Amino acid sequence: MMTTASSAASRPAPRRLGADLFELLGSMRFAVSLLVFICLASVVGTVVVQNQPSNNYVNQFGPFWYEVFDVFSLYHVYNAWWFLLIMGFLVVSTSLCILRTSPKMIRDMRSFREHVREASLRAFHHHAEFSSAAARPAEVADEVAGLLRRRGYALRIKSSGEASLVAAKTGSGNRLGYIFAHTAIVIVCIGGLLDSELPIRLQIWFGGKQPLFENMAIADVPASGRLGPGNPSFRGNVLVPEGGQTRNAIVMVDDGALVQPLPFTLELKKFVVEYYSTGMPRLFASEVEVTDHGTGERFPATIKVNEPLRYKGITVYQSSFDDGGSSLELTGYALRGSQPYTFPVSGTVGGTARLVADDAGGNEALKDLSVEFSGFRPINVENFAGGGVGAAQPKALREQVAAVAGSAARPGQNDAFRNVGPSVQYKLRDASGQAHEFHNYMLPIELDGVPVFLTGVRASPDEDFRYVRMPADADRSLKEFMALRAALQDPQARALAARRFAAANRPAAGDDELTAQLRESAERALDTFAGGGLQSIARFLESNVPAAEQQRAADVVVKLLGGAMAELRAVARERSGLPPLPTDGEGAAEAAAWNQAAVAALSDLFLYPAPVVLGLKDFRHVQASVFQVSRTPGKNAVYLGCVLLILGVFSMLYIRERRVWLWIKPGAGGQGAHSLMAMTSQRRTLDFNQEFERLKADIAALPLHQKG
Repeated sequence: MMTTASSAASRPAPRRLGADLFELLGSMRFAVSLLVFICLASVVGTVVVQNQPSNNYVNQFGPFWYEVFDVFSLYHVYNAWWFLLIMGFLVVSTSLCILRTSPKMIRDMRSFREHVREASLRAFHHHAEFSSAAARPAEVADEVAGLLRRRGYALRIKSSGEASLVAAKTGSGNRLGYIFAHTAIVIVCIGGLLDSELPIRLQIWFGGKQPLFENMAIADVPASGRLGPGNPSFRGNVLVPEGGQTRNAIVMVDDGALVQPLPFTLELKKFVVEYYSTGMPRLFASEVEVTDHGTGERFPATIKVNEPLRYKGITVYQSSFDDGGSSLELTGYALRGSQPYTFPVSGTVGGTARLVADDAGGNEALKDLSVEFSGFRPINVENFAGGGVGAAQPKALREQVAAVAGSAARPGQNDAFRNVGPSVQYKLRDASGQAHEFHNYMLPIELDGVPVFLTGVRASPDEDFRYVRMPADADRSLKEFMALRAALQDPQARALAARRFAAANRPAAGDDELTAQLRESAERALDTFAGGGLQSIARFLESNVPAAEQQRAADVVVKLLGGAMAELRAVARERSGLPPLPTDGEGAAEAAAWNQAAVAALSDLFLYPAPVVLGLKDFRHVQASVFQVSRTPGKNAVYLGCVLLILGVFSMLYIRERRVWLWIKPGAGGQGAHSLMAMTSQRRTLDFNQEFERLKADIAALPLHQKG
């Protein structure tokens, strides 16, 4: 029996557990701990870019750390379950703090503490005594009360026999600062929860909503993938091309999406964009027409950055802009075979097309490729200062840019930055699903004195583009370069070029054996180069020339290859019906620079991971506006909380509570009056000490205290 009684006594009563829990939740230490966790989570949310696609995080952190961070939802901290849970506990804890302390504070604010004793007043650090031989205590009390009222004090006078107590106070609103500040925290947290993903998460957890993870037309989205029109809170995105319209927003949830119907239709009439001289957008705005679904009312509106459209509780922000499905016309240049082969390619940005028809001109590798157009830019601005890209861009190229880009050719008045024309971005995908991404400029850019077409390639989005420079011909096209490439793959053309090179450089004495050796060397250099570019020649020298002689041999081979390639270019021009190149003067120097650029480009093409280059021929640009659409009922709550927080902080910092007591009783022998004053404040600052001295001097200077 004793053991049973002891065990029962050691078990806390349920009521005690509830009281302890209430004490913990309502304690200031618990609330501060929650605030620390929220601050740490906010640091993580600031350092780690939020709400990006999963593959971006895998590329940045690697597969292992991606999985670790994903367990704690660090990629969407502010909508993670644990963050919302902490926010909820903070609301509960702070609310309990307010409920526990506010009644006491309000009672203390209203109280004058008139039950204080004379002995207690003498124990105050700030106290003073006064005597008046000719006045009665009631008269002194009235005169002191008048002084305190003039000083802004509220007071009460309590009589006890012949003695009187004057209790005064001012600055009691200081206690409201505590209540305002803590109430502000609760209101701001509630507003944050309302505007977070919590309402949508609740619908997913308990309302049967299921995010979509595959692409489908909005009309095909099932009811489980659609949010209700009365959804209290959401934040979605809308992309609308010029001339297009939408009545739905896309709400991203982790890696999935939900469709949010809007109470109106948004139609983009025109998109306006202006640029700085650096090519960065200076202003972009959308001219839209809004159609109300309920009334059928139509009205125009202009949406700019920081100037959103607000209608029916929904705010439409101008977020950014994108391509709205521009139509592209390209020319495909085959990089395989001994005959120049070109073919047209058409598509739209965001679309996919087969690269060629069944007849691929003998280039079987082209049949298995599809092209995905991922981007188009009508302007690309480069820095021309300090001899940078295109620093010596000729007038002809500038006019060509203006003819193609139109008004975008001069985005600014700074001559150091110039538009070099449009560019297209696409992916080539083979039958196995492998793809490389390419970035090609439409117009030639002058580099090192030679106008070249730039075609960039990369294997993954986290890499930078690596560019091949292919020289442009007199018509600002790639025809001559592609003819030279085809001639390089033709053994007969290489042999003819080698014979011409040997004949042009034969010894004066006419040594046939030496001429034959020169022809064989030139043909071997062309054959080796045609098999793998300069890399193939380097491997040949490493295998056949001693290490000590390789540098000298390389110089000889490069000169030999340069001369042979010049003859091969002449052969290619003859086949194309082009006139011979000049052999002296400025024209010869330009031809030599072109040949040098062509050799480098042909060598780089052996590392190019595609059998074709696509050159942009024409386009019809279609702009699209990206809007952020949101319904944020918690916004007003946050504004109210901010106002209360400001009032609370200022109240606590700048309103000082002061309390004054004067115990006035008859003097010694029942003659006159004796006064005992005490004063206190929550913070005993230098200002408080000075105020006490002034009040003491003013009371001492009262007429009744001066009598007798």
